[in-house]
Parts: sequence; structure tokens; C-alpha cells
Amino acid sequence: MKIIRSNQFIGDRPWASIDIASMNGITTRLHWTDQPYKWHVNDGQEVFAVLDGRVEMFFKEDGVEKSTLLETGDIFYASVGTAHVAHPCGVARILVVESEGSV
Repeated sequence: MKIIRSNQFIGDRPWASIDIASMNGITTRLHWTDQPYKWHVNDGQEVFAVLDGRVEMFFKEDGVEKSTLLETGDIFYASVGTAHVAHPCGVARILVVESEGSV
């Protein structure tokens, strides 16, 4: 059993994480960041839930770059093959559920 107080987690570097669970090849991690990630495409699906802060999520749809602002409580779902990159607006804490070994 674990109790994780997400609002108390502070990473020592951008995109630092705590591994919460690994179940049947799916990982759940809590990330802390204050810097953008990198453009990437996951091997599988990804669920990206903003627990604290705001994140501008850039993604490509039919080859066109778009973005949306994710507020605390918002969830972004990236289907297989969705190119995307997260840009936090200040400090953010994010719960990410994805296939084990994803970027």
C-alpha cells in the first residue's frame, strides 16, 4: 500500500518522477516539472492527468500542430501514433499512465 501526497512531491530535475505502479506492462508515474518535455510518440496509448498546475499540450493532428491548455484536473489522452509535447506553465505535477518503457 502507498499513500502519495502529489502536491508535496518536488523533483530534483525537470520530469523527475515517482513510480507508483506497474501492472501488466502498464506504468503509472507521478511527474514533477517546470520545463517542457520533448516531442515524442509513445509505443502505446498514454493518459496524462494534470494534478497540479497548468500545462500547454502541443500535439499533431493530421500533420497540423495544435495546442490546448490543460488545467488542474484535466486529462489528455494520446492514442497510438499521436505526436505530442507538454509545456508546463510554471510548476506542474502530472500523473502519466502508459506502456512500460515508453519515452
